[in-house]
Order: sequence, then C-alpha cells, then structure tokens
Amino acid sequence: MTSDETAMPTATATPTAATATQVERRLEAILMVVDEPQSVIALAAAAGAPVPAVRAALATLCADFDGEASGPRRGFELREVGGGWRIYVRAEHDTLVTDFVTTQTPSRLSQAALETLAVVAYKQPITRGAIAGIRAVNVDSVVRTLVARGLITERFTDAETGAIHYGTTDALLTHLGINSLEELPPISPLLDDGTSGFGGFPGVEGEFLGEGMPR
Repeated sequence: MTSDETAMPTATATPTAATATQVERRLEAILMVVDEPQSVIALAAAAGAPVPAVRAALATLCADFDGEASGPRRGFELREVGGGWRIYVRAEHDTLVTDFVTTQTPSRLSQAALETLAVVAYKQPITRGAIAGIRAVNVDSVVRTLVARGLITERFTDAETGAIHYGTTDALLTHLGINSLEELPPISPLLDDGTSGFGGFPGVEGEFLGEGMPR
C-alpha cells in the first residue's frame, strides 16, 4: 500500500431519503392526531421529507381516502382548510358521529372543562393555543369534549396560521339561563387574588349534571 493510498479519505454514507410510501405513512400517522390544520411546511418538518414529496404524498392520500385507488372510499377525508391540512369526517356521517359522541360522553363536565369553558366565554374568539396559555395546561382533550357537547364551536380559521378560533354556542346560554354573553358577571370579582383561575357562572357549582343543566 503506498502513502497516497493510505491518505485516501474514507467515504461517509449519506442518509437514505424516505420513499414515497414512507412519507405517506408518516403523514397519515401525524394527520390522525392533529386537532388543527397543518401547513405543508409544518408537515414536511415533522415527517422529515422535502416539501415537494409531502405535496405529492398529500395528493396520494386524498385519492386513497376518496377511493380513487384500489381501496374503498373512507368515512373520512383529507382536506385543505385555511392553508393547512387535516382529516375530517365526511359530511354524510356528521349526524352519526355526533350522536355517537353525545351518547358515549358522560353527562358530567370536569372542573378543567368548566374552567376552559369560562376562558372561551370571556375571551372569545380564542384559539386553542391561547386557552392553553391562560390555563397553563394542555387543553386539547377538553376542547374536543366541549365541542362534542355543543357548548363551544369553531368560529373561523386564521388564514395565515391555520389556527382555529373558538366561541360559545347558544346551547351554553340555555344551560346558564341567560339570553346573551353580556349577562355574564364581570370577571374581576370572581378572582380572589388574580391567580385562582376562572369560575363562577351564575348557578353553576362546578359540574353540569343530568342532561347538561347546571345544578
């Protein structure tokens, strides 16, 4: 072996790029758990794939879910909303899913749900991230519960960030026995020292019982 051969650098193996199928499976897994539309850039970063590959994978998944490939048409669809992508229940199954969620959900709301409901009522329209910032806890499951119960709803989606803004529904007014949000009590007297959180809707002692009417 000569000195020149000894000095030859050793080749470094480069990471293998994900195949189209791998990108599709990664995106499918991510989209099954997100609660808000995700931009292509965010999905590309999460999946570890270039943007063009992600766009192609999204198109493939849309066709797959719509039954345009060899499989059946799914009960859900992949849609672009507000500049982001998210999986939604198909419109023809909305009533079925709503009835299922309503019958499967316990009638009692937790203290965490009531506090989140108060934040939405006083700060609406408000995003999930802003609610979490106020309560200093993750509120994803609580928001889903309140939406399923018909107490809050998606008002609009921010065109730039894709964040969903939530607001209360008429059903909440009915449960509270008031005609409008203007009848809610001022929030300041409900906070003993500014750190005790939200609470104290009129007639609500901490839980919704029975069919959702306050005790």
